[in-house]
Amino acid sequence: MKNYRRYAALLILLVAAAFGWLEQRPTDGTAATGAEPTPSQSTASGQRLAQAIRERQSDVQVRGSGTVIRLLRDDNEGSRHQKFILRLPSGDTLLVAHNIDLAPRIDDLQTGDRIEFYGEYEWNDRGGVLHWTHHDPAGRHPDGWLQHKGKRYR
Repeated sequence: MKNYRRYAALLILLVAAAFGWLEQRPTDGTAATGAEPTPSQSTASGQRLAQAIRERQSDVQVRGSGTVIRLLRDDNEGSRHQKFILRLPSGDTLLVAHNIDLAPRIDDLQTGDRIEFYGEYEWNDRGGVLHWTHHDPAGRHPDGWLQHKGKRYR
């Protein structure tokens, strides 16, 4: 009877630990260390972005792609950002604010170019903003990136 109680207690601890681990796991396909999702996970991440836009969510790590429909002037106040607007496959638009103090600027970017991205989505009434498209020097946030013509900017 004593062994039965020990096994039951051990089983309960293992189940509780498993539930705790599942709750702490990111839901976008990234590892806890901030590793980016694999290409096979990009469809799920694209769906996650569409859901975040529909449900007006923020602080959502997403991966996807879009077509540049408008180039904007760089924002040079505070941290400098290269800014442009993407049209997503869903038809939604997304403002990209790429920190060029922490990552290289995409100098040859043009309207009509395709951009792949991995970063953090913030909802707003114009479709939202994508930021954190760069390495986090403090290591507290998943590293993001932009990809243009086969070159990754992080």
